[in-house]
Amino acid sequence: MKTEPHRTASHGHLVIIGGGEDRKHDKAILTRFVELAGGAHARIVVITAASQIADEMWEVYDKAFGDLGVKQRAHLRLESRQDANDEEKLRMVSEADGIFMTGGDQKRLLAIIGGTALDAEMHTALKVRGACIGGTSAGASAMSGHMLACGKTDLLPKKGAVSLGAGLGFLHKVVIDQHFSERQRLARLLSVVAQNPYLMGIGIDEDTAPVVERGRGIEVLGEGSVTVVDGRTMDTNMADIRERATPELIDVRLHLLPAGSRWYLPTDEDPNAKAMSSSLREFLENVTKRNPIS
Repeated sequence: MKTEPHRTASHGHLVIIGGGEDRKHDKAILTRFVELAGGAHARIVVITAASQIADEMWEVYDKAFGDLGVKQRAHLRLESRQDANDEEKLRMVSEADGIFMTGGDQKRLLAIIGGTALDAEMHTALKVRGACIGGTSAGASAMSGHMLACGKTDLLPKKGAVSLGAGLGFLHKVVIDQHFSERQRLARLLSVVAQNPYLMGIGIDEDTAPVVERGRGIEVLGEGSVTVVDGRTMDTNMADIRERATPELIDVRLHLLPAGSRWYLPTDEDPNAKAMSSSLREFLENVTKRNPIS
């Protein structure tokens, strides 16, 4: 008799990995992903659409999840938008407890699945069935509604240095950058926030992942940190300077959440919850908000 997977919560989780996660040793982040999906009995599908070496990428995660005891694991290979509307592939997502998106190119990923039936099925999986959705590198960048499509890594922020595209929309009012400390991308994230102060910037280091529990809060796993840049109350001359010039950025807020950090929104049942700044609280509200299916 088939054993149904055990869920730790019914409202869904996001595991957003900055790339370079450990897949060979203790696999702390992937282990947590499997736990949130329901453990060894979970049904996990791996989406390799971001990569041009899909089969090689699948071999890596097939072994990693197999080493963690997952028996029901499958490669969801998508090479076209037609694939992302295929009934059999939709069924795989509709039955999955964990959906994992590999690295590669986030623009390629969105070109294949953005706005398709599979995209909608992933939202249903997260928001209705309480599935766990994970993504690493490009798969992480694609999770927000506004996605960092391309941009140079300069020593200083520059006007016009980055461009955004539409992401999958599991998170709103944020933009995600990955390989953050390793590739010295603070200036790039500042460029995003300076050009789009409506958004908060999230920079995620390699082998590091914020785990978002919808409606509650986040915990940070791994070896590095998550950097949050909030420019909503800043003063800047960005609108008045020439292209590729460095703007003035006054009163930008920065939060650093190292691995081991846990922040949860206070509830009526938890009056002694850890105090937090209004900026950090709004960040948590943005990333944990239970947005309707889109």
